[in-house]
Amino acid sequence: MSKSLPKRPSKSATKKTVSANHSSDVEEPTIAKAGTRMAAILYDGMLILALLFLVGTILTVIGTLLTMNTGTDSSQAQSLPTWYQNVIMTPSFILTLVGFYGIFWRRGGQTLGMQTWRLKTVNNNGHLLTWGQSFKRILAASIMPIVFGVIGSVIDGSRAVLLTSAFLGFVFNYAFCLFNPRGLAVQDMLSNTITLKMPKTENEGLWRVIRNRKQGK
Repeated sequence: MSKSLPKRPSKSATKKTVSANHSSDVEEPTIAKAGTRMAAILYDGMLILALLFLVGTILTVIGTLLTMNTGTDSSQAQSLPTWYQNVIMTPSFILTLVGFYGIFWRRGGQTLGMQTWRLKTVNNNGHLLTWGQSFKRILAASIMPIVFGVIGSVIDGSRAVLLTSAFLGFVFNYAFCLFNPRGLAVQDMLSNTITLKMPKTENEGLWRVIRNRKQGK
């Protein structure tokens, strides 16, 4: 009596098993930790400061030429008019900040600093942010620094205390992650957006994302 040999699994079944095992090993995106977010901000901060310095220099030159009489020595130096600083320079700095994050978030969800740490900001549906959502997130991130700054100015009106208080409000945004059950920051909750830590295999470079989007048009 001949024994029946066990059937060999078909190729399709083998492929399904391999793909199932492979998918189980794929790392999933997770909510970014507070420390990683702060590290990315330090990276971006250097570029933002350079942009603000450039914008400030250009506006100072323009304001000096349009609103002031230039002297011949340092003793004749004057300050720019208050209205020019408040109406022209301050909004320009805000637009520079919004434009920096808005352009990067809309293109690939990552600034240069976020790309280094494999972070990506998306809305709650997993899509890239619109200009409106980007502005809302930046505004949400500014609330606590403003609140802390106002409290600091009430306690002590000095500039040092004001800046220190505003910085503490900025830190509070991310310290909040440690107490939130989902690990969300203040701006995540207020703007209905989220910053994710992307897997290495799925973290596309920013410029590759931009290139692929252009090729798809």
